[in-house]
Amino acid sequence: MTSSLLPPPYPAPPVAQASACRVGTHAGTLFALAALLLISTALAPAQVAEKANAHYATPEQRSALARGMSDPSRDQEEKPRELIASLSISAGMAVADIGTGPGYMLPFLSGAVGPRGRVLAEDIFPDFLDVARRRAETAHLANVTLVLGTQTDPKLPAASLDLAFLLDVYHHFNYPAQMLARLRDSLREGGRLAIVDYYRRPGAMPSNDALEHIRIDQPDVIKEVEAGGFHLLSKHDHIPNSQYVLIFRKSD
Repeated sequence: MTSSLLPPPYPAPPVAQASACRVGTHAGTLFALAALLLISTALAPAQVAEKANAHYATPEQRSALARGMSDPSRDQEEKPRELIASLSISAGMAVADIGTGPGYMLPFLSGAVGPRGRVLAEDIFPDFLDVARRRAETAHLANVTLVLGTQTDPKLPAASLDLAFLLDVYHHFNYPAQMLARLRDSLREGGRLAIVDYYRRPGAMPSNDALEHIRIDQPDVIKEVEAGGFHLLSKHDHIPNSQYVLIFRKSD
């Protein structure tokens, strides 16, 4: 009578055992790497300005934006001379234009600090900086230096600035906490941070999409910046019902 039981499995040959071991180890490594990736993704800070930055994704989009931001008619909207006058910039100061884009504000900042001062024009896009470089060269702005930053670090020298200036830029910060920390590091003792931005309200922006484009309104900007190691010195309207100006000093 034959048994219905299958014979017990025999040990695999040494080569097969080694192959099985390698496969198991490889699978375990892949699983561990996948788990680490999921954990790191979950822990990574979210990009909070994706909607505001949607039109900056390609060189073609940025080229079109640069043309618009460099248009001389923008002076009527932005009132750059009045803005500079409100910032108490003195000759000889070191000022950073954060998110300079095509360098729209460089002639005004350069003139305000004078030949003994300097302007650091920072942006995260090399193509924007190329346009800013041409603008500075055409206008003979000898006191302007270009700086390529990142989304988390403007790459500015420590304790080197009297003023960090942000025109319509803060709402584009994907990582505001990291950027504020690095900006704070770049300021000298008593250095100031000037944020000029749009209100988050209907009709505040020429494109009429402030509610979608702007992440947080002025009161929450103040809270966020003060939580980053600054205290508010002053606030006022730049363009009523459209833009405001916030001046902060780095906290001790």
